[in-house]
Amino acid sequence: MAMLSRKLFVLYLTLLALAAGTMGVLFYVVSHPLPPRDCDDIRREGVLRIVTAYGPSGLYLAGDSTGGFQYELCRAIAQLAGIEVRLYPEMSLEKSFEGLFGQDYDIIAQNIPTTGELKESCLFTDPIVLDRQVLVQRNAAANNGVEPVRNQLALAGKTLHVPENSPVLLRLRNLQHEIGDTIRIVEDPLYAAEQLIIMVAKGDIDYAVCDRQQARAAQKQFPEIDILTDIGFTQFQSWAVRKTSPVLLDSLNHWFRVLRENGTCDRIYRTCHTD
Repeated sequence: MAMLSRKLFVLYLTLLALAAGTMGVLFYVVSHPLPPRDCDDIRREGVLRIVTAYGPSGLYLAGDSTGGFQYELCRAIAQLAGIEVRLYPEMSLEKSFEGLFGQDYDIIAQNIPTTGELKESCLFTDPIVLDRQVLVQRNAAANNGVEPVRNQLALAGKTLHVPENSPVLLRLRNLQHEIGDTIRIVEDPLYAAEQLIIMVAKGDIDYAVCDRQQARAAQKQFPEIDILTDIGFTQFQSWAVRKTSPVLLDSLNHWFRVLRENGTCDRIYRTCHTD
């Protein structure tokens, strides 16, 4: 009995030590935040970490090959800058921002609308593309003869699906005020825009909202979708970096200027977004 009590005592002391050690580590992490990571730190490590969405507009796998608009831009930057680029696919834009602020990633490579709200928390590159949000729905032939919605007023009472924490939410909330009625907005926590488009094409949901680039790319594979109804105005879209990475921002803007001037950006855009 005494032997058992001693073993329990030792076990309790071990667990207490582990708990104290864990609390010490957590306290150190909270009280010693990571130093700002900018271009010099990236050069020293030799790796630029970029997160993008999985799909034709970001990064996707097709058999043994890899493609995507952001993927091709990242490859061009890696070659121009002479630095290794590691790409990480992430479906959630919220998690992408969490990884950016936590320094897991250096750049979010998505076509993010440069809204005033987002500018308060991060820095944006010079505009990469002009784009706008569109309504994704089925065409009449794929929807029992029901004609697609063409007037934004007709969205009153409709249910629109978007990825969770999508930048398009701000536009949809403004649209509700403009039409003076309620639009049901469902934020999907699991799927990115490309997956929601597939769900529209298959009839699982009726409406989704995404960038026109994404919609055009998806329409090649799913001709039953209709993408002709605009939801928002044309916006500049850019990549995002931390506010503590101004030198990286300047470098990105320089690299993009070179790629635009030598025609690389246009070539990549035409290859990835041909109608």
